[in-house]
Amino acid sequence: MNRHIKKISNVTIVGSMSALVIATLTGCGDAPKEENPKEPTVAETIKKEGATITIKESIDNNKTSYKILDEIPSTKTRVILQDVNGTERILSDAELDNLIKDEEKKIEAGTSDLTKNPDEVSSGGGMGLAGTLLAGAAAGMLGAALMNKLSSNQNYQQNQRRSYSSPSAYSRSKSSFGGRKAGGMSRPGASANKSTTRSSTRSSGFAKKPSTPARSTTRSSRRSSGFGG
Repeated sequence: MNRHIKKISNVTIVGSMSALVIATLTGCGDAPKEENPKEPTVAETIKKEGATITIKESIDNNKTSYKILDEIPSTKTRVILQDVNGTERILSDAELDNLIKDEEKKIEAGTSDLTKNPDEVSSGGGMGLAGTLLAGAAAGMLGAALMNKLSSNQNYQQNQRRSYSSPSAYSRSKSSFGGRKAGGMSRPGASANKSTTRSSTRSSGFAKKPSTPARSTTRSSRRSSGFGG
């Protein structure tokens, strides 16, 4: 008789444990799944990079022209202008922004020195400051349409080479920025890798979430305690 009672109790215990395991697994299955972060857009995946650009000013026959002395990667875009006396100053973000916007308008209108015959540019006194700037790595600040318009222009490619102070300066720039994409360089005043920061913020999971679970728990506790209205 005792054996039968022990068998029944053992079966009961095993059954209870099985039911508990099933209930636990079911409860885990009902837990809300975290949504995977959305894939970043093409614009967000472009790595922003800056450059420190040194440009030398020259005056010949009362005509001012410019040449790129050096371009090196940096966290922020800045331009150092060296005048005819060797004095250097950093152009302000406002100056750079105005130079770039004015040259963008000329590129769109087809009047930029960047797209003219190199001999015509030389006879006219050489490339201006904005043209020299965008002949180099700073062209990466331009949008895709303007970048494509320049890169497919044979005159631009020749003017680009002539905008550097020496073949070695051109080669160094190509080595550092040759693979740049349209929009891949930070604009004046912008820090590099903004898109990367935005993406990492999204994936970190610190976005605010509605406190629905807490509200439902409070409601159920009221119901069970008998104090619900």
